[in-house]
Amino acid sequence: MDRRRFLRSSLYFTVVSASASLAACGGSDDGAAPPPPDAFSFPSGLASGDPKDSSVVFWTRCLSNKGVENVPLKLEVSTTSSFDALAASVALTATRQYDYTVRAKVTGLAPATKYFYRFVAGQDKTPVGETKTAPAPTSTPAQLRFAWLTCQDWSVNHWAAMELIAAEDLDLLVHLGDYIYESVGASFQNGHAEPDHKRLTLPNGSARGNAVVATTLDDYRSLYRSYRSDPRLRELHRKFPMVAIWDDHEFSDDCWQDHQTYDNANTQETSRRRSATQAWAENMPIDFGDLSFDLAKQTYDNIRIYRDFRFGTLMHLVMTDQRLYRDDHVVGEAELARLLTHDSVTGDDKIGARYFVPLPLLKQFESLDGVLLGRAPAILGTTQTQWWKETLKGSQASWKVWGNEVTLNRMWIDLRASAPPPYNNQYVVNADAWDGYPAHRAELMGFLKTNAIKNVVAITGDLHAFQCGVIRDNPDPLVGTPVAVDFVAAGISSDSFYQYLKDGAGATPLAPLVATPATFDAVMRGNNPDLLYADHDAQGFAIATVTAASFSVVFHKVKRLNADGSKPASPLLKKTKITLALGSTTPVIEDNI
Repeated sequence: MDRRRFLRSSLYFTVVSASASLAACGGSDDGAAPPPPDAFSFPSGLASGDPKDSSVVFWTRCLSNKGVENVPLKLEVSTTSSFDALAASVALTATRQYDYTVRAKVTGLAPATKYFYRFVAGQDKTPVGETKTAPAPTSTPAQLRFAWLTCQDWSVNHWAAMELIAAEDLDLLVHLGDYIYESVGASFQNGHAEPDHKRLTLPNGSARGNAVVATTLDDYRSLYRSYRSDPRLRELHRKFPMVAIWDDHEFSDDCWQDHQTYDNANTQETSRRRSATQAWAENMPIDFGDLSFDLAKQTYDNIRIYRDFRFGTLMHLVMTDQRLYRDDHVVGEAELARLLTHDSVTGDDKIGARYFVPLPLLKQFESLDGVLLGRAPAILGTTQTQWWKETLKGSQASWKVWGNEVTLNRMWIDLRASAPPPYNNQYVVNADAWDGYPAHRAELMGFLKTNAIKNVVAITGDLHAFQCGVIRDNPDPLVGTPVAVDFVAAGISSDSFYQYLKDGAGATPLAPLVATPATFDAVMRGNNPDLLYADHDAQGFAIATVTAASFSVVFHKVKRLNADGSKPASPLLKKTKITLALGSTTPVIEDNI
């Protein structure tokens, strides 16, 4: 089925011109008595997203408290908070088919303009939301401010970072994935969470060791409902338009395509992948008028979400999908297990396959995979890679900002001279990131160099750490040419990368490397000279201020839970400012500002 026909016929996605919507939807009255107050509710709040110079997507979830199956409501958009003059009024219907979520793209809006919006059902209304269109394509705004965030695990720590974000004056938010976590009770979720975040339950779920993981569409939907029940997350959506992409936990930890990686089998779970996809699509304010989503397509890749946004001539935001098209991890868990005579099905050989992978082994497997695939193993896939290249090459913006889920920075550790066998090797610390696909990273970074594409900045999540590093076409600082800078923001609440490594090191010879956070940071920087800033024991977020002269990032690190399990009254721990001048690949760091 043609995707545009699907979107129109299903009531899934409505596209309407601001001027036409008033004529089509305004002022009708069939004479029926209005429903009483509190007949409808909006338990997940409202949201806006994918802002362009003349359009914004608006979202809500509306329930009938009286058992109405198809819920009539309308969207109102105005340049004033009083709504005395409407820019748009759009009739919508919330249905059970899409969990009573609706989304409408309003076109014909003015560029660089703040709009207010709300949804109305009977006598019930949402709070008033705020959003902003992007600047006109040929304009050059004096500055643009946005925050990016990632890794908001309900079951760990606290969400006070969201309160700090909400207090900022921002043009938009960028979410780089792990909006939900598909697991409940996993080993990495054993820490305390703030009192308001009670343990979640899933309608169905499947046991994976000590954890229960989302399996069905109802499971994934319930997670989005639970996460959106937090008033701080609803407030972020109410105040700012969001550009969102997913990472792994929206489906399955460290996933690739429609494969889980909880054990060495890497089982293909197409139905589960499609359920996760549908729940994400239902709950994100994303512009599917330009992209594709087709429930009638029975394969795992029934959606395409990579896309780009222009903010005048100042910034071009390029968002990529680094899960749906990626090849299997270069060192396959099952293959490694067979080499080590481990259980190649129910065993878990992520150490050695995805984490702390010996560099010679990675290179050997990458060469073998290249022969089997006829190309180097890739994160973006062939079609998206070509799109990325064409988009970056064609960009005329001062700053090319890459919404990049997993770390570009090199993270190697050399233990050849300091550890006893079998640990005396050179390791790739995290092969689930770009380090695990070195030829593919070299291809993309080499493309930037060959085509003299300047002022490329990656904004990154996933790692649960703050980092800033110079990215080269060859990761060897002695021979590589700097082509980009990677800024990595820590997770909102998820346990830190350092804590994961410390727990995993146990009593092995790796333990001295993670004796303290400062020790590990020093080890990583000492082994990776281009890693200019590192804080691997952190939670928080990042804010970027973009001007024609500089791209300036402030990392906001927040405190952990108090000893009694409560969230800190003053959550901010410290700020670190890192500024990159136009034309430079040498960031300037101001710590503890």
